[in-house]
Amino acid sequence: MKMPTKEVFMSPVLHTLQSASPHAQVRLRSAASALEAQFLSEMLKATRVAEPRESFGGGAGEAQFASFMRDAYAEKLAEAGGIGLADRIVAAMEERGDV
Repeated sequence: MKMPTKEVFMSPVLHTLQSASPHAQVRLRSAASALEAQFLSEMLKATRVAEPRESFGGGAGEAQFASFMRDAYAEKLAEAGGIGLADRIVAAMEERGDV
């Protein structure tokens, strides 16, 4: 008995990827990048790397404003390529045909 080739199994996925609208791909990339930025923000929070020491002068509002700075750092990191999480998310969604 001859086994079907990889192309037979992949044809529905390839068809889905080829028929995905450019708008859907842009939305997927944007969502994946936002998720990566949020992940990076949480990692920065856990490691306290991006936490400024006394740069806001202390007080009750310092933690809140420090989180804005941490989120901005995370967004810039994600825009610059991040750690590749957004790329893996997009690739996984495309492999599943969820685009």
